[in-house]
Amino acid sequence: MKMKWNKWISTLAVAGTVLAFAGTASAHVTVWPKETKASAYERYTIRVPVEKESNTVKVRLEFPEGVKVGTVLPVPGWTYAWENDADGRFKAITWTATDGGIKPHEFMEFGLSAKNPGEPGTLSWKAYQTYADGTVVEWTGADGSDTPAPTVVVKEGTQAEGDHADANKAAGNQEAGQSAAAPAEQGDSAASGNTWPLVLSGLALLVSVISLFRKKA
Repeated sequence: MKMKWNKWISTLAVAGTVLAFAGTASAHVTVWPKETKASAYERYTIRVPVEKESNTVKVRLEFPEGVKVGTVLPVPGWTYAWENDADGRFKAITWTATDGGIKPHEFMEFGLSAKNPGEPGTLSWKAYQTYADGTVVEWTGADGSDTPAPTVVVKEGTQAEGDHADANKAAGNQEAGQSAAAPAEQGDSAASGNTWPLVLSGLALLVSVISLFRKKA
């Protein structure tokens, strides 16, 4: 009985550790999806949870090199400001709360649309979370650190291959449709050809009936 009790205690301790780790990990600023395709147009979601007993009032996000951000999703209660590089492209964005911000034990999501780089790799998004008490958490560390930067894995793009496959499929369907239509057209011609003997027979019968009536008259 004592061994079973100890086993239960160990199991609960492990579960508690796992849950605690999951709670800590979920408090990190993250960017979704976690995987994407090279050269693809992607909608990114920046998830910002509050891990302090203070509201989050500002979020700054730096874009990875090669990512071309085009538009932002407006969020009620927040304004945003772009930062441009020397070529005029967006390199960062800062969201600022106008209505209290994100409260403790809450999270908020911000949206961006962008085109991915043409080569596979790992995108590192540097985020800076500012609280109402003046503290700033810099999510710029390495994976596994206390404040890791949000990362997204870019895999080899297959969109072009998919497009070719869809085009070939469509062409195949069109050819199949034409092939299927051909017998139908031939069937219509055959039906027309078979109708003429019936018409001629009917006319001959009509002529015979008229001649019969004339003889009787």
